[in-house]
Amino acid sequence: MNMQTGSVIAPPAPRSIDEMRIPIVMMRDILLKTIFRKNVDIVTEIAQAICLPVPVTQELVDMAREQRLVEATGTLHANSGGVMGYQLTDAGKARALDALSQSEYYGAMPVPLSVYREQVKRQSIRNIQITRDQLTGAMGHLVLPPTLLGQLGPAVSSGRSILMYGPPGNGKSSISNGIRDALGDKIYVPRAIEYAGQVITVYDPIVHSAAEDQVDDPNSLRRSSNRFDTRYVRCERPTVITGGELSLDMLDLVYNPTARTYQAPLQLKSTGGVFIVDDLGRQAEPPQALVNRWIVPLEESKDILALQSGEKFEVPFDTLVIFSTNFHPNEIFDKAALRRIFFKIKIDGPSQQDFLKIFSLVARKKKMPLNEKALMHLLKVKYPTIDNVYANYQPIFLIDQMIAICEFEGIPYQMTPELIDRAWANMFVREEAIVH
Repeated sequence: MNMQTGSVIAPPAPRSIDEMRIPIVMMRDILLKTIFRKNVDIVTEIAQAICLPVPVTQELVDMAREQRLVEATGTLHANSGGVMGYQLTDAGKARALDALSQSEYYGAMPVPLSVYREQVKRQSIRNIQITRDQLTGAMGHLVLPPTLLGQLGPAVSSGRSILMYGPPGNGKSSISNGIRDALGDKIYVPRAIEYAGQVITVYDPIVHSAAEDQVDDPNSLRRSSNRFDTRYVRCERPTVITGGELSLDMLDLVYNPTARTYQAPLQLKSTGGVFIVDDLGRQAEPPQALVNRWIVPLEESKDILALQSGEKFEVPFDTLVIFSTNFHPNEIFDKAALRRIFFKIKIDGPSQQDFLKIFSLVARKKKMPLNEKALMHLLKVKYPTIDNVYANYQPIFLIDQMIAICEFEGIPYQMTPELIDRAWANMFVREEAIVH
């Protein structure tokens, strides 16, 4: 039975050990390590700790009992409605310690990579169809030329890659964030996945914002937790934003030698969501090298990762990649790379008319009265000195500067040619030789 939340089909909970598709010894060891580390002793608590339904957990506990690794304590928990308690036998403790020396991982059972692939298809970013209204709603606070939304909409709905380029300070980053906000539905992110007996942790509270959990009363008859596989966390579609700090090794699996587990790289954490490479051209690695790393994933919807042993394997790549740069694309990419980036959208500075629109919106929001003389001074005296090149960040910058001066001088908020001059001086540093 598929449970649907919004438009995404939830991963169904496993109904038996056989449905799990994880090596049985691995499941047993995670069970023992979790009982040992978390000191849980009744099945409902153990089930919660390893994120499996109670019947499947009971099956695992019974198997460990047959192997004399777990025993019933013989005491019934009075406060848990006379439920049987369990503990590790000496052999069970020895096995748990041995297993911990091989891998510190315990807690949520991992989801096998093959099972995770199926869920990625159910919640693919390519399944999203965005309307002009949704995009306008998410970008409402930005003043954008109407043609821009017409270009962004199809780009986002295709779930392919987008390159935004143009002069700095015109909201390429704000537009990227607006795209993320427009997505709006929820997906399921695995706490960890399993491949070839190795555990790779995926869920990351920094990248993934968990949707409100339904807390269950374990004693109620109608349990709602079986609605989906709790080895996953229901989240907003993830967004990873990287800038000048992005390097190629951040796109590789991270191995933790102490815990002997892997952590998913950024692009795997952003599956089903958006990966923003901001300020392309400011990284230590040349832009061409960074884009080359994305070529196979972008074309084939799969990425290739490597384990410590050198073994390579495929993971799904289902991410809307947004590159944003202040350089002209021809300066930083060859033709082949440009051909592979599906949509190229120029984000230009505003026209004088749009600049004034933004300026008055910001002024109204910040309770700064407009003054015609000051505005004429700005447009006729100041802007010609920079060839009348307007940028979206300038209205906020200038108005904030004038507010700061007024507050310092203890005068009501106001706009004068003299205040414009003082604010302008902070926006651009005068070219001059400094004697050392």
